[in-house]
Amino acid sequence: MITFSNIEEAKRNLENVAQKTPLTKAPLLSKTFNSEIYLKKENLQLTGSFKLRGAFNRIAKLDKKRRDNGVVTASAGNHAQGVAFSAQYFNCEATIFMPEATPLTKVSGVKSYGANVVLTGENFDEAYEASLKFCEEHNKEFIHPFADDEVIAGQGTIAVEILEKIPDLKQLIVPIGGGGLISGIAIAAKAINPDIKVIGVVASGARGMKESYKAQMPIDSKAVRTIADGIAVRDVNPKLLDIILDYVDHIVEVSDNEIANAILFLLEKHKLVVEGAGAAATAAIMHEKIEIEDSKICAIISGGNIDVTMLSQIIEKGLVKSYRKMNLIVTLMDKPGALMHLTEIFKECSANIVQIDYDRDSVKLEFGEAHVTIALETKGEEHQKDIREKLKQNGYRYKQI
Repeated sequence: MITFSNIEEAKRNLENVAQKTPLTKAPLLSKTFNSEIYLKKENLQLTGSFKLRGAFNRIAKLDKKRRDNGVVTASAGNHAQGVAFSAQYFNCEATIFMPEATPLTKVSGVKSYGANVVLTGENFDEAYEASLKFCEEHNKEFIHPFADDEVIAGQGTIAVEILEKIPDLKQLIVPIGGGGLISGIAIAAKAINPDIKVIGVVASGARGMKESYKAQMPIDSKAVRTIADGIAVRDVNPKLLDIILDYVDHIVEVSDNEIANAILFLLEKHKLVVEGAGAAATAAIMHEKIEIEDSKICAIISGGNIDVTMLSQIIEKGLVKSYRKMNLIVTLMDKPGALMHLTEIFKECSANIVQIDYDRDSVKLEFGEAHVTIALETKGEEHQKDIREKLKQNGYRYKQI
């Protein structure tokens, strides 16, 4: 049983370690939805996510003998860094099991704190099973990433910090993976203000907790697939489901496209680097998954440890969707001056060429033809419409990709 006094004790344990991360108003979202919308920026926490809070509190409460024997955990990345940092702080050995597909930035982050990393399994749950076996064989202390009272109490300190600054907050929007974050936040928030609404957000590709909440019984997913690797949890923990059923008011889901939109929005408009799980709560607000009119809301940005390759893909797709980039395949005659004539059209339209590729060997081409694959910087939907019209006027066959 986790009580508010446990969370207050965790807050004291974290006092000289965890940062009180910024809590700021989101002006664009607030204006759009005629509400006061705030962001709690745990992506700026030490190790890049909220997970430090729970991991540190758990290890701090171990007796010295157990701590010195070493700790073990499994994690998709953020809890791993929290455990590794805490183990280094207390000068004990840490062995971390992570899925094989864990982004390099998270693996490197764990290793930078001196922990041993074992990459195994296709997802968190397979890495978790391997870590339990190792823990039993070597008699180590296991630090569960979410189903642990001390871990949950540590995560609950976020709600205390938020409500100290905004005591009349109406709603807290929290991403859900295993459920430790929302459990701690909900227990603390309801203890301070019983009328506050706590709403969870799952990814559509990892919706086990939402299905379980609806059925009021654990329903594990057969598989998980989402860009939000921090909440890509397959199996539902019965203990955490019970807490969520008692304290959480509603659970919604967001798609990967909606998460990607939120990542790009937070990067461009708020200058925040946020991972998929960290953007889930903002995505729920942006895409109107919750009732927000005339309310005072806080979205938890849970982490910022996004792989740069994934971030690059999100930016690229975002530029195309927002009509700031245009990708074309144009068919033209393979003769001197043909390419120059095509590029003159783009010059007349004030479209900047950022990438170009010339193919005369494709089996899809007639003899004497060539394909030019070209990427353009554009200035919106009307600008792209003008470019297409100009190509048609000059007799070009093209395909927009």
